[in-house]
Amino acid sequence: MKVNRSDMFVTAIALLITLSAAFMVMLVMIFIMSETPGETLFYFFAGPLTNKYYLGNMFNSAIPLILTGLGIAFAFRSSMFNLGGEGQVYAGGFAATAVCLAMPAAGAFFGITVSLLAAVVTGAVIAGLSGFFKMKWRTDELISSFLISNALIYIVDNFITGPFDDPGNNLLTTSKVAEQFWFNKIFPPSNLDISIVFVVIIAILAFFYLFKTHQGYEMRMCGVNPEFARYGGINVGKYIMLPMLWSGALHGLAGAVYVLGTSHACFKGFSGGMGWNGIAVALIARNNPIAVIPAALFFAYIEAGAESAMINADITIEIASIVQSVVFFLITAQAIYNFLKYRRKAV
Repeated sequence: MKVNRSDMFVTAIALLITLSAAFMVMLVMIFIMSETPGETLFYFFAGPLTNKYYLGNMFNSAIPLILTGLGIAFAFRSSMFNLGGEGQVYAGGFAATAVCLAMPAAGAFFGITVSLLAAVVTGAVIAGLSGFFKMKWRTDELISSFLISNALIYIVDNFITGPFDDPGNNLLTTSKVAEQFWFNKIFPPSNLDISIVFVVIIAILAFFYLFKTHQGYEMRMCGVNPEFARYGGINVGKYIMLPMLWSGALHGLAGAVYVLGTSHACFKGFSGGMGWNGIAVALIARNNPIAVIPAALFFAYIEAGAESAMINADITIEIASIVQSVVFFLITAQAIYNFLKYRRKAV
């Protein structure tokens, strides 16, 4: 498939305009809300890069976003839409926590392996349901994945505040998992842990799978033109299920990695937009697994900058959510426009 360079140029310009608009919104808000806007801007932009704590936490915040971005990229590459990422992250993190709490005396390697597998399987099954419904009854996976995700969030909340609630903690959280299951920190005093190495490896493997293997080619072909793929002898039904399974597995893994690496417990609402931000990360990266890494770092940089400005200046952490939301809506609008334009051409 040939790449249209003019389309690539237009896409790059549109992305640049989107990111510039988001930062303009941030600048306006800082000048309105802050009594010392110059100082706030310094800590927002320079803070994450001048302090080990902020720098490490920036990379640490990118870890689950890389995984959720990869999960969305897998689905989008085959023209599947997984809007259930938030619930899959949440359920995956809870599954990993429950496994660790069920065997507190297990060895580190065994416990971590089983808990990660539990999270991966949980996420894959949840997303796979939407893929199965699409394959079997042509149910819109965009709607089914969203509804299943919303239902699961309430179910997991009930487990966290019910049978798994930590009675000795004032927060709505489970007990902490045993310390041998915690990922090793590699950049103290920040929360950055060893999982970042494995996440980068996963992104590289995902790239080779999608672009260097026969199965990856078939998956992408089904995304570009499923009818042509069917006439070419490709099992299109397989590539309805498979990308949703991959997508859910990566979302579930994101939840487990966050619990074992950062929170060490499953507290109510811990997913905090990881699933939704993963959509924006994948769209910024144009569904390229390698490009997902800098896209996730961009989102994490905004969060780290807001944290730095909040501690050292006079602005609240919510500015990060506002900027991320602006990026999300602008990027999503651009993607919807491109999708509708492509569909009109196809018709």
